[in-house]
Amino acid sequence: MMRAVLWCNGDSPNPEMVSNLLDDATLFGVDGGTDKAIAAGFEVSEVLGDLDSVNIADWKGHSTLLSDDSSSDLAKSFVLMSERGFTEVDVVGIDGGSSEHVLGTWAALTRAPPGISIKLHHSSGITKRLHPDDGPLDFVIPKDDEFSVFALEDCKQVTISGARWNLNSEPMNFSTKGLHNQSLGEEISISTDGVLAIIFQS
Repeated sequence: MMRAVLWCNGDSPNPEMVSNLLDDATLFGVDGGTDKAIAAGFEVSEVLGDLDSVNIADWKGHSTLLSDDSSSDLAKSFVLMSERGFTEVDVVGIDGGSSEHVLGTWAALTRAPPGISIKLHHSSGITKRLHPDDGPLDFVIPKDDEFSVFALEDCKQVTISGARWNLNSEPMNFSTKGLHNQSLGEEISISTDGVLAIIFQS
């Protein structure tokens, strides 16, 4: 199992949280997020992206240019992580910034290949990406804890079982249909034929 942490150019995350994530993981800076990671006292192994927000000379031999202008640096970094064999990717530094960058972070989840577990770490919780090719997501959280499910593309069959409000192979699109579900303290299982984002509140 190979784990990576991607540091983006949003608000700086909690350093203690990042330190915990870096246990047996490699830290990559996503363009401008690189400088923020270094300023927070972390060692970045490599900078990724179109490299327009860093001094390229400082990263000679430790940078990868991702030049496809049709995708964001984060979306391209997901693809690169998959190609390099990483199976778990945690993303930090994604809160704050402009509205288009916030929505772009979510859109990047739809471009990420299957086969990698992706978690976005927010100041108020975690977003887990669920790709249909990866099978169902099973988890247990404390009773009455909330979670939300958003379809990031049109889905024809979404199933949620074990929660307060369940779905049985129902269609779902980008809407508030899955907002504020609750745990009953039992195992919850979610399956889909399209990409979902599941948000867990901390």
